[in-house]
Amino acid sequence: MKASRFFVSTLKEAPADAEVASHRLMMRAGMIKKLGTGIYTYMPMGLRVIRKVEAIVREEMNRAGAVELTMPVVQPAEFWQETGRFDKMGPELLRIKDRHDRDFVVQPTSEEVVTDIARQEIRSYKQLPKNFYQIQTKFRDERRPRFGLMRGREFIMKDAYSFDRDLDAAKASYQVMADAYRRIFDRFGLRYRAVAADSGAIGGDLSEEFQVIAATGEDAIVYCPGSDYAANMEKAEALAPAGPRPAAAKALEKTPTPGKSTCAAVAELLGVPLSTTVKSLVLATDILDEAGDPKGAQVWLLLLRGDHDMNEIKVGKVPGLDKGFRFATLAEIEDHFGCKPGYLGPLNLKKPVRLVVDREVVVMADWIAGANEIDFHMTGLNWGRDLPEPELVADLRNVVAGDASPDGKGVLAIERGIEVGHVFVLGTKYSKDMNATYLDEAGKPQFLEMGCYGIGITRLPAAAIEQNHDERGIIWPDALAPFTVVVCPIGMDRSPDVKVAAEALYEQLLAAGVDVLLDDRGERPGAMFADWELIGVPHRVVISDRGLKEGQLEYQHRRDTAATKVPAAGIAEFITGKLAK
Repeated sequence: MKASRFFVSTLKEAPADAEVASHRLMMRAGMIKKLGTGIYTYMPMGLRVIRKVEAIVREEMNRAGAVELTMPVVQPAEFWQETGRFDKMGPELLRIKDRHDRDFVVQPTSEEVVTDIARQEIRSYKQLPKNFYQIQTKFRDERRPRFGLMRGREFIMKDAYSFDRDLDAAKASYQVMADAYRRIFDRFGLRYRAVAADSGAIGGDLSEEFQVIAATGEDAIVYCPGSDYAANMEKAEALAPAGPRPAAAKALEKTPTPGKSTCAAVAELLGVPLSTTVKSLVLATDILDEAGDPKGAQVWLLLLRGDHDMNEIKVGKVPGLDKGFRFATLAEIEDHFGCKPGYLGPLNLKKPVRLVVDREVVVMADWIAGANEIDFHMTGLNWGRDLPEPELVADLRNVVAGDASPDGKGVLAIERGIEVGHVFVLGTKYSKDMNATYLDEAGKPQFLEMGCYGIGITRLPAAAIEQNHDERGIIWPDALAPFTVVVCPIGMDRSPDVKVAAEALYEQLLAAGVDVLLDDRGERPGAMFADWELIGVPHRVVISDRGLKEGQLEYQHRRDTAATKVPAAGIAEFITGKLAK
């Protein structure tokens, strides 16, 4: 491609609403153009990146035995009503009506449609397994779309759906996809981690997220540097502390803590480590009558160490809280504790509550908690002496760096990541809702076991930029760059020698299958170099009259701090050698 025939449109400044690096740089590099809130046009430069992402994904999905189709963006609501998601999904699901007043949705995902295909087309166990995938536009009516393609309303995804005869077969299909995803992300040339994720109601470990490592990532990734263990924060287990509980060494006292309503403030006042304090979190579960209407509430008290944070996913797995919970109202708290939040604790309750204690707290001695009286805390609290041994102990907290790794191979570290892919087993949720069955060897109908596998096609370039940029612009990995090599001739419009050399190199690289662009726009060197550094083309060759007289051209990788002189006679071989590494 020649730049004069392509569309190159760069900006010196990013729009004021561009908050993160990828949004700023994609706008400045002319890769996307905002049409509306969370809705962008993919400009020619950006579309080249997206098409390269799609090509890698498509090749590896086909290699893994998946079969491509395309399902409609606008889908009849009746399928979503079969699964209940038409009503259950919030306003993120865009609902529309046609001229006949029939309900439709603009798809954010396609489980219903693909399950309808399966129930019509798959009749026998002999047709299994099957995996259908698409690369298709999606729409999610985000409440706060932001960060450009990172959290837009319209986006492109690859979603795949596997169908199997039983759970063991579904696990096998899952592993095929998990392996394919690793090949895909290896080919992208990005630093990523595949982390164990929570499987929700499905249970088990059949769920992994693929996270691109970036300091600006929204997700916390937990991993062990000394092993292959990795999980997202919701999934990572905080092991029970090793060793016995220390013996009580302090007397129980009601200690004045005027105006100190947080664990941190109490620890500072008393001159003790924050880890000696215990925070009280009050939840409630509604009790329903036979008609399903609330007739009261069960109040729960969760105890966590003062320097730890509650993990809602883990709490949602505690027996009794696994059907849903909420934070207790102020009236419920005062009714059971006789006190407002900030000074709550497990002693001197007005009414009984269900107590759940984190693993860390159950082995603490001489700890500090609220006295259920404004401006007072209890110090020197001990299990067995001051409180009965807790009946319900669970892992309730987020892990922190330095915790023991669950695999026993070291301690945990934490870094930030951007989720760009997810693989998990769905089970029979959709096949049961939509009566999608096949006939087994005995001729009996069985529900299809399903898996779901997604990659954010348009989110991935944004994640790549968050990981790979500097003060000058984007730094693309070779596999994702809009162009792999740019040839920058200086004074091409004035020097016949430069023009001949530039066009000859351009033709040589094209013949070698290199994705090369020749900048024949006649721009000044500074402006020309600034454009391609901003756009992020990884390999640059500069041709000048002076260099040609010396028999030298200049090569520079986007990450290099200085150019390297290369003999003009061997430049094409030099470049192809660089690309082969």
